Amino acid sequence: MAPSPTGHLHIGGVRTALYNMLFAQKMGGTFILRIEDTDEERSKKEFETGILADFKWMGITFDEGIMPDGSQKGEYGPYRQMERLDLYETALKKLLVEHKAYYCFCSKEELEAQRINQETTGQVPKYSGKCRSVTDEEASQRLEAGAAAVIRLKVAVGKQKFTDLVRDEVVFENSLIGDMVIAKSLRQPLYNFAVVIDDETMKISHVIRGEEHLANTPKQLLIAEALDYKSPIFAHLSVFLSATGKGKMSKRDGGTTVHEYREAGYLPEALLNFLVLMGWHPAPEQSTVQGGPVGDRELFTLEDMIELFSLERVQKAGPKFNVEKLNWFNNYYLRRTDNTKLLELLKASFLATMIEPLRAQGVKIPDDIQLMKMIALTKERANTLTDFPAAFSLFIKLPVYDPKMLVWKKGSADSAREHLTTVLAALETISETEFTKVALEEKIMPLAESRGKGDVLWPLRVAVSGSEFSPGPFEILEILGKHESLLRIEFGLTKLAEV
Repeated sequence: MAPSPTGHLHIGGVRTALYNMLFAQKMGGTFILRIEDTDEERSKKEFETGILADFKWMGITFDEGIMPDGSQKGEYGPYRQMERLDLYETALKKLLVEHKAYYCFCSKEELEAQRINQETTGQVPKYSGKCRSVTDEEASQRLEAGAAAVIRLKVAVGKQKFTDLVRDEVVFENSLIGDMVIAKSLRQPLYNFAVVIDDETMKISHVIRGEEHLANTPKQLLIAEALDYKSPIFAHLSVFLSATGKGKMSKRDGGTTVHEYREAGYLPEALLNFLVLMGWHPAPEQSTVQGGPVGDRELFTLEDMIELFSLERVQKAGPKFNVEKLNWFNNYYLRRTDNTKLLELLKASFLATMIEPLRAQGVKIPDDIQLMKMIALTKERANTLTDFPAAFSLFIKLPVYDPKMLVWKKGSADSAREHLTTVLAALETISETEFTKVALEEKIMPLAESRGKGDVLWPLRVAVSGSEFSPGPFEILEILGKHESLLRIEFGLTKLAEV
């Protein structure tokens, strides 16, 4: 996996890394992380740090890499191209000596004029080869005099043909490429040149990457051929499409980076399960580690993925990015996550931003026991971790509500007041320690059965939640506790005077 530290890690990049990891582990190979940072203007250390953190959070691990201090090999690497400039310089000098590459002194203005002329006359824009005829002696003199130059590879007439493990046979015409720039100087290699040297020296057997790199492949094959290298096997993955299938996914589809999904409250397990199916599915006849047929199954552990994954099952068509499906996966994993772990996750993120301002205002904050009950009540319906604070808010502070909400359908304010008063009296007889959902139901449900469930339970629910849409009244009462519950019911009775 070879990201460039020029921005946050794209969600498609994680899918690519996942497929690389699964393939390497399935085949007993080595999965390597390489930071491609030759774009000095755009590469930032903070982006590299973020990429490493996102991979670690996602559970995507690497087998090999140099630690930041260079002292040892470590799990999260990585190799950095800017630390390998000697290798690239040696390869560039070899090509220059063998006259497979040459210095080009053409100015930007010359190249632009050439491009415009070619387009005007219906030709494919490419370098004319003007500086091919510059001798080594002349090139040395011009360089010593301070002339600006780049290094170009000589590209012969012909075709580049290779078999892609996803796209089958791919053919490119060399005539469409021309003599390409491979370096700005001996110590400034361009991307397409550096990766070829890296793949050779790191003994890379397979390169699995996005289809946006497909046009780079013939250029890399030409460079490898000039250096007498054997090229790795390529597999180019289709890009994610929008939910409609029209064009690439964008922020409108839910976000484009891992950072955004992490901030939005998604779990790494859900993202991995969702992403593995974005372009791949196991064969129906394959068996899982549990021994049963896969069929239309969609839920996979990482161990399942490793056992079942194969590049032969990767589809050519671009998968549609369906955030509703991602929410389904996230809800599934939320429901199966231990409540204690969820409390830790929430305290470290979303609850901190919600609770601390309230604490500063003197609002009583729920203790961990209450928070655990809120989590148990909320997680069945939550899509992401961000849903929890909104669901918790009614327990922390009663929202402002219209007193008319307390009246059930065709009932009246008087009947609502009568039923709430009766419920209040019944609840006062239950001790604080026995104020549980079971005891509350035993006490209140006979009243509801005799007077009408809606007539009794509706005003009770609204009084304790301040909402038409909330969990059941008994769950809310238990979490609030006796003191707060009675205060809210008494408040509801005063509001009925306004109806």
